[in-house]
Amino acid sequence: MRIVKLDENSKKNVLENMLKRSPNNYGDFQDKVDAILKDVKEKGDEALFEYTKKFDGFDLNADNIVVTDEEIEEAYKEVEKTGLVEIIRKALVNIREYHQKQKQYSWFDSKTDGSLLGQKITPIEKAGVYVPGGKAAYPSSVLMNIAPAKVAGVDKIIMCTPPNKEGKVNPNTLVAAKEAGADVVYKVGGAQAIAAMAFGTESVPKVDKIVGPGNIFVALAKKAVFGYVSIDSIAGPSEVTALADEAANPKYVAADLLSQAEHDEMASAILVTTSEKLAGEVSQWIDKFVEKLSRKEIIQKSLDNYGYILVAENMEDAISVVNDIAPEHLEIVTKNPFDTMMRVRNAGAMFLGEYSSEPLGDYFAGPNHVLPTNGTAKFFSPLSVDDFVKKSSIIAYSEEALRKVHNDVESFATAEQLTAHANSIHVRFENDN
Repeated sequence: MRIVKLDENSKKNVLENMLKRSPNNYGDFQDKVDAILKDVKEKGDEALFEYTKKFDGFDLNADNIVVTDEEIEEAYKEVEKTGLVEIIRKALVNIREYHQKQKQYSWFDSKTDGSLLGQKITPIEKAGVYVPGGKAAYPSSVLMNIAPAKVAGVDKIIMCTPPNKEGKVNPNTLVAAKEAGADVVYKVGGAQAIAAMAFGTESVPKVDKIVGPGNIFVALAKKAVFGYVSIDSIAGPSEVTALADEAANPKYVAADLLSQAEHDEMASAILVTTSEKLAGEVSQWIDKFVEKLSRKEIIQKSLDNYGYILVAENMEDAISVVNDIAPEHLEIVTKNPFDTMMRVRNAGAMFLGEYSSEPLGDYFAGPNHVLPTNGTAKFFSPLSVDDFVKKSSIIAYSEEALRKVHNDVESFATAEQLTAHANSIHVRFENDN
């Protein structure tokens, strides 16, 4: 793994290379996605069935688009053999408990003059969860997307996921959906599934918000339908940055970097350290691990393209470049990780200390693993209960309360030359004099 001395030039090169992975650079596929969205919007189920046949090889129709109770029972029988059902249930306890703490409640503040201000919290009515199929079928993502919606109190949660050629859905995905609380699962994937949830078809209802990861076509489709519905974010390739000093265990750091590099060839793994000795040892351990790992070809391409070990002069410079990268996952392995954490501004999730390995957050700890990628942690947050509620401002004034301020409101409106605004206040007090 390449070792680079951190300076302004190397930092610029790293950041520019990282940005090549942004979904904003997927424009070559936009025309194809737009055509799919247009077809589904205009032709509904007809287009949905045609694209499923074309891309997934399954003859989808109105009678088989919904996953049946029998199919879910069959999935349980298969998954129970692996012991995963109990693990999913344990993980859900942690995920629900964490997200329960995020709940906000309506509030109202009244004053003696008869004015009342407040904020009303209301769950969205319908949420749509997209779940990839095939090799990218991750039941952990099912839990992370559905659990906060359930905690928020969403009325109906639908899920779309592609079928195989036999019309079957990944059994792990189905069990996770049932355990987390999905109301109905539709056998449809890709950009056509996003279109169905955004516009509605004869079989798939229109939702208020779409969440969940997907490939380039799914990402572009979500971006295109934003405005018709809300979305969580446009997820880019996975990434991890480790911020470490001489106290870190190089074997652990190397293993953790590779845990993200194995996702795909565009994944990014970066070590930022103040120790040249650690840099060399981590690089050696990475070489040893890669030879043994099952996805070593994917890992090696990821490391060759987007893997770096950056050696900084001091911790201030190291933290500065971490804030510029704004990583999806940040492992902090320093002498005092809690102190270091307080100096980091930008990261999707932070893992403190050598026993807080990133995969713990992917599966089990409780915080959401749907995180901002590609530098968007500078302004985005992890998926949370907040994503499934909306807020309404409440204003209630008595005659006495309005009388105290009506001249000020009228003057403000007049200054903006909005005389109808001023008049709507004035008419209530025009007889006062």
